[in-house]
Amino acid sequence: MLVHSKTGRWAAWGLFGLLFLPLFALPLLVVVTASFSTHWSGAFPSGPTTGNYASAVRGESLQALTTSLVTALVASLLALTVGTWAALAAARLKRRGKRSLDALFMLPVAVPSVVVGLAVLVAFSKPPVLLNGTSSIVILAHTILVTAFAHQSVSAAIVRLDPAYEQAAASLGARPAYVLWRVKLPLLLPSLTAAAGLCFALSMGELSATMMLYPPDWMPLPVRIFTATDRGSLFGGSAVAVVLMAATLLVLLAVSRIRTRATYR
Repeated sequence: MLVHSKTGRWAAWGLFGLLFLPLFALPLLVVVTASFSTHWSGAFPSGPTTGNYASAVRGESLQALTTSLVTALVASLLALTVGTWAALAAARLKRRGKRSLDALFMLPVAVPSVVVGLAVLVAFSKPPVLLNGTSSIVILAHTILVTAFAHQSVSAAIVRLDPAYEQAAASLGARPAYVLWRVKLPLLLPSLTAAAGLCFALSMGELSATMMLYPPDWMPLPVRIFTATDRGSLFGGSAVAVVLMAATLLVLLAVSRIRTRATYR
C-alpha cells in the first residue's frame, strides 16, 4: 500500500501536519501563549508574564478546580457503575431488548446537553426530590451525560470477551457471583479504566448543562473560565483554561498507567 513506501509515509506525515497543526495544535498553543501574556500585539498575544497564574491557582479559581475534580470523580464513578451494570444486563437480553436499552442510554447524547440540563432542572426543582440549588443536581446532570459513554465502552468490551473463561469457571463449580467478581470484571478492567478516564475528561469540560444548574457555592472550572472571558479577562481566563487542561491530562495519564498495568496482569 501507499503508506508502506517512503514517499507514502512522507505524504501521510505531511497531510497529518497540515490537518493537525491548524485545527488542533495551533488553537491550544494560542491559549497557552495568552495565559503568559498581558495584551495583544497584532495577531498574537504579547507582554510575557506569569501573573495570570497567581490568581488561577488560588482563591475562587482553586475552589472551582476542586469543585470540578470532585464533580468529575463522583460522576465518573456513578456513570461507570450504572453503565457497567446496564452493559452486563444487556448482554443477557435478546437483540431487541439490547437495542432498546442502548437507545435509552444514548438518548442524553442525542440531544444538546443544554436540553439535558433543562430537563434535570425541571424534574428536580420541586418535592419529593428537590435538588435545585445543591451540588447534587450538577453531579446528577454530569452523570446522565457521561453514562452513555461508559455503557458503550463496556458493552463493546463484553462483546469481545471470550466466553471460554466464564464457562471454565462455571464448569469448576464457581457460582455466578464469583464468576462475575473474580473472572469477568478483572478481564474487563482495562476497558473499565478507559471508560472512567473518558467520563472524567468529558465531565471536566462540561459547560452547557452546568450553566443552567450550578449554585453559587458550586461553580465548576469551565463556568469560571466562561465568566472570566465574558467579563473581558481573556488572559486570566486562558491561564485558568491551561490549569483545567493540565489537571485533566494528569488524571488521564494516571488512569492510563492503571489501564496499562491492568492489561498486563
